[in-house]
Amino acid sequence: MFIDKQPIEYKNSYVGLLQAVGSLSRLFSDNKVPYLYYRTAENAFCLAFSADNLARGDTSADASKNGLGIGLKTFLNTKSGDSFQKVAEFNKARNLYADSKNSDELVRTVSRLRNRRIQSTKDIHGLSNMIYHSVIRDNGKFYVVEEPMELVNLDKITNVHNNSDKIISFEDDKSEYKFNLSKSTLFKRFYNKPVLDFEVKIFENPFEMLEVLYSEKVTLLKESVKAYDAMVYLPLYSERGDRHIPEKSGLNQWNAGGRSRNEKEVYIPIPLWIHREYENFFPPKDTPFELKLPNGEIISAKVCQQGGKALMSNPNSKLGEWLLDEVLKVNSGELVTMEMLDEMGIDSVEVRKVNDTFFEIDFKETGTYDDFRENSLNTDN
Repeated sequence: MFIDKQPIEYKNSYVGLLQAVGSLSRLFSDNKVPYLYYRTAENAFCLAFSADNLARGDTSADASKNGLGIGLKTFLNTKSGDSFQKVAEFNKARNLYADSKNSDELVRTVSRLRNRRIQSTKDIHGLSNMIYHSVIRDNGKFYVVEEPMELVNLDKITNVHNNSDKIISFEDDKSEYKFNLSKSTLFKRFYNKPVLDFEVKIFENPFEMLEVLYSEKVTLLKESVKAYDAMVYLPLYSERGDRHIPEKSGLNQWNAGGRSRNEKEVYIPIPLWIHREYENFFPPKDTPFELKLPNGEIISAKVCQQGGKALMSNPNSKLGEWLLDEVLKVNSGELVTMEMLDEMGIDSVEVRKVNDTFFEIDFKETGTYDDFRENSLNTDN
């Protein structure tokens, strides 16, 4: 799927990085199974294969390369060679399925939400296909397993069972799933069918080797983590009154009166407190800067309107073409609603400042902005 098409030197680099990290497992545990922190696995993958790291974006893909989205996972092997692993969480979309009349209706709603998030990930990052790439940990070994990241086939859902008050199991024609009601979490069964496996030598006293490993290999992982001057989170909704998307501003700015507007004209709200607490993060009002979208496209943007309350593109339709057409997929003249964002599991964006004239933007999961606002206003900046 992916790894079998990579040059041998890339694969050797990947194996070497994982072996180096796994060899230090005694720093964390006395277990015979090598330890692998999931963020380290993501960085190693992106470094070895020159892939784009998407893990910051809270979507269904952690990396991408050449139009392929990759969901990266790491978990323990089992005696049976298969296990259920978390693939999605819908706690903040609970309102969309909480009133389901029965288990069948709930499963269809959750499956539809799952499909929506996979599709939105493809739309956001311009991906044509998606897979899972899992590193499975076993005694003295790592196994690499790959399989398609497929939509739940809504027409083939069968065997819906309430195994307890908290777990509903079901399957389609490709996979088996479990939904944990109390945690609002969807699990999928993964099988250990390795496309690559290799031994990991765990050093008994890793502190003796740490300096050598740090200088030769581990520092390479640091180079794959991009540094930013600063970052802020912006809501895609209005904070005035109940959380909502106004009919004539923000993502629905095209619907405002007063003058003739392009049907794709939108803006992302910049709350006043952002300018106060993160002074000089954005360039001055009406000063153009480059903004890199998650799909790699770079557009011209600027801070606009009274009080610098709007992040807009230039032309003002460019941001809307991406948000409305490619991501939200709304029809011409259709209003964007909070329910649309809830289905995708997002309600804010992260804006990262690379320098004064270049920024990057990505979506964040529901609740991210609330946490950011609370932490920022409770901290002296």
